[in-house]
Amino acid sequence: MKKKVFVFFPDGVGLRNFAFTNFKDIGEKMGFDITYWNNTVFSLKDNLGFNEVKIENHQLHPLTPIYSRARKRCELNVSKSKFKDDVYPTYKFPFNYKGFKNSFKTLYTKLLIGFYSSEKGIENIRKKINNLERKNPKYAYCKAQLEEHKPDLIFCTTQRATQSISALLAAKDLGIPTVAFVYSWDNVPKAMQVVETDYYCVWSEHMKREVLQYYPFVKDEQIFVTGTPQFEPHYDKSLKLSRTEFFEAYNLDINKKYICYSGDDETTSPLDQYYLEDLANTVRSLNSKGYNLGIIYRKCPVDFTSRYNAVIEANKDIIEVVDPIWKQVGEHWNEILPAKEDFKMLYNVCEHSEFVTNVCSSTVFDFVAHDKPCIYYNYEQPQLKKGIRDIGQNYKYVHFRSMPSDKAAVFCTDKKDLEGLVKNILDGELSNVAEGKKWYEVIVGKTPTKASETIWKSIDTILK
Repeated sequence: MKKKVFVFFPDGVGLRNFAFTNFKDIGEKMGFDITYWNNTVFSLKDNLGFNEVKIENHQLHPLTPIYSRARKRCELNVSKSKFKDDVYPTYKFPFNYKGFKNSFKTLYTKLLIGFYSSEKGIENIRKKINNLERKNPKYAYCKAQLEEHKPDLIFCTTQRATQSISALLAAKDLGIPTVAFVYSWDNVPKAMQVVETDYYCVWSEHMKREVLQYYPFVKDEQIFVTGTPQFEPHYDKSLKLSRTEFFEAYNLDINKKYICYSGDDETTSPLDQYYLEDLANTVRSLNSKGYNLGIIYRKCPVDFTSRYNAVIEANKDIIEVVDPIWKQVGEHWNEILPAKEDFKMLYNVCEHSEFVTNVCSSTVFDFVAHDKPCIYYNYEQPQLKKGIRDIGQNYKYVHFRSMPSDKAAVFCTDKKDLEGLVKNILDGELSNVAEGKKWYEVIVGKTPTKASETIWKSIDTILK
């Protein structure tokens, strides 16, 4: 009899990896009966024809968000003390004191942090969150769904969503094995492991070491190194358009060479538009010296600010906007969901750009998969003033310590150097691709094309 696996989407971030790739097809070919347990507003049945069980109850216990915020800060406090490292406080978002309600929540959170900022305290606050969520009506709702459909295993597509806690507790209390996929390359040191499951799938041996380092309650045998489906489409040649097809589709000049500027969210890079402007000025200068260059601007999918508009308008002869194909289906950032067509677009942006420039984005890996270099901006803008976050702290984060060398990306540390770096890359005299591939292997693992298959093999091992 086929084993029934619930692929659980507590929010939309996992859709890209587990609904729009070949993940389902691979699992079905390996003999699994797959149903999507869907807590998102995106209908997998209507849009993709997948079997789904919709979770219509999106309740959290009223105290869960407060305890979760406190849990994260407690973990960061413990990491700072345990590893004697001042990077961990920089992961904290500021407290909110706007209005009585927010002020009360902040004071309550601070009180909890005072009580629970120890390894034993973290264990207790996690138990408290679980106790709260077992009282949440969503727990009984999800338990009833599981009793009705009787899955053999729950595969949760992200470890970081509070919406998943009650559902996974219901599964565990029914004796159904649970597996969580660690969603992003920077998540582990940032204290973003919200759920506790029986098993974990991680991208690489590097990420496995991190999980064991930060979460002593997780044992070696609970972790499967699988890779991530995130990069699999870059190896799917059927997505490739010819240069002529791609340039016609996006109104690009066939005679120009294009540099991709990959935009960032406002939190990570609040002055991001000025780096785009610096690149535009560089391109204009190089064009006056005989080059014929343009810029493809691909915005961050969850950035709906107008901050780039003036720069784009002033440089419309140079900058072509190629927006990612994502759709806003709700009010929150995690309800801005990718369309399947975006894989094809991103593949061809990587394939037909000379290289990418950005502030600390993981697009370095998308482009290195296509043997294309990356420039990281790492200098302050003159518009930086008190209250605006300096992008320099991004490169001090723990996940950047995984670079095998400082040549894994081309770092621009002074605006005056940008033109020379761009010129050298275009002239074939500078590249980070060789070192970038080593970094890519550290983060993504040795078999980036086999991640979906490896996850299903891990699930099969667990079920046996």
